[in-house]
Amino acid sequence: MPNDPSDTLHLVERLRGGDRQALTDRFQRYRDRLRRMVELRMDARLQGRVDASDVLQDAFLDAAARLDGYLQDAELPAFLWLRLVVGERLAICHRRHLGAKMRDAGQEVSLYRDPLPQATSAALASMLLGRLTSPSDAAVRAERGLQVQEALNALDPLDREVVALRHFEQLSRAETAQVLGIREPAAAKRYIRALQRLKAILAARPGGAEGL
Repeated sequence: MPNDPSDTLHLVERLRGGDRQALTDRFQRYRDRLRRMVELRMDARLQGRVDASDVLQDAFLDAAARLDGYLQDAELPAFLWLRLVVGERLAICHRRHLGAKMRDAGQEVSLYRDPLPQATSAALASMLLGRLTSPSDAAVRAERGLQVQEALNALDPLDREVVALRHFEQLSRAETAQVLGIREPAAAKRYIRALQRLKAILAARPGGAEGL
């Protein structure tokens, strides 16, 4: 759900009035969206070792500890601020578990955006092909996954990030533009162009866009 500026203003007023339950309520409201971001951006080497729910729980404690700072200058909409806090907690998790191995990502090409953990073309390809789950499709899925990953790698890094934000995190045009620091019309054009480019690249490969 796109953010309504008046909605954030109402939340800030409640919090400044001492209603700390408002933060809990808002975090729960956005929990599914925040979890989707964590699952998209969590390094594949941590899957099975780190639970997204634990990342969210620690991030909520971070948000509570940093709440006074946010209230002093609440420039970001509430959702984007919480997304930033969760992303920074995920980055801490990456450093704790991977350390020097963080830069060893094999053939995965990272997407544009700092300081949050970056999604990879492999992660996006896996989500795009998520419907091919039966054992009999395992070989097909692996082959198509590589094709989709290569197609994503052929996109401009910023375009890949726009796809990640709009298509997978399901951010609105306004949210995407604010996260990337670009104008909303530019974000919208990049998203359409990226999808068209991705479709064209896949159409030129064996199997086309079948299964996506």
